[in-house]
Amino acid sequence: MEQFNPKDLERLQKLRLIDDDFMSKCFEDNIECTELILSIILERNDLKVQKVQTQYKIKNLQGRSIILDIYATDKNGKKYNIEVQRSDKGAGAKRARYNSSLIDANITTSGDKYENISEIYIIFITEKDALGKNLPIYHIDRIIRETGELFGDESHIIYVNGENTDNSPLGILMQDFKCTNPADMKYKQLAKRASYFKENKEGVATMCKLLEDMRKEERINIAKTMLKLNKLSIEEVAQCSNLTIQEVKDIEAELSK
Repeated sequence: MEQFNPKDLERLQKLRLIDDDFMSKCFEDNIECTELILSIILERNDLKVQKVQTQYKIKNLQGRSIILDIYATDKNGKKYNIEVQRSDKGAGAKRARYNSSLIDANITTSGDKYENISEIYIIFITEKDALGKNLPIYHIDRIIRETGELFGDESHIIYVNGENTDNSPLGILMQDFKCTNPADMKYKQLAKRASYFKENKEGVATMCKLLEDMRKEERINIAKTMLKLNKLSIEEVAQCSNLTIQEVKDIEAELSK
């Protein structure tokens, strides 16, 4: 491990599944782990995931695009968007509504019958109790107010309270999401995946490259902010953001488009 940046290694050992960048790598193309958490959250033992994508981008040509932490499809065509949020601000009701609407728009084409639109689940796993009612999990579905019956549009929103770490299957899952040491994880599928990225040379290399890319992105954002203020020279922006002069010029050209 001597070839890696010691600060990156130190940072890597502190990462947990509740940290979305680490979670995204652990669940990338990983059907087994995705199937595990969906089965626990939905309390189903028959769920079979067919496809998993992380950091899945859905473009909106007329408005804001989105990037989904985890986007999965099961054998019956049902869609699952899992978002891991340490901040409550990223798990608001209208964020759930917007994600749901863009996924619906993305999976339909002209001529599709409305009744054939896939069932969809938007699932937030939050570090804190986002809805503040001291419950381990919250299920949100549209109902008919006058009768209390389900509306039946097959659009579901679920919030998982990461503060619940009891000994139920869901509580144990949240314990694992907050573990920094894979050896302490109870679910072997998650432990194996976390261990790969923290202890295997190839996995560590992947994570260190990700951490370096994140630092570069931070420097680029700093440069963009400075350039927009229009108070410093290209050379000064490069020095402050730790980028090359050419990199800053390229950013400036991109901003001027």
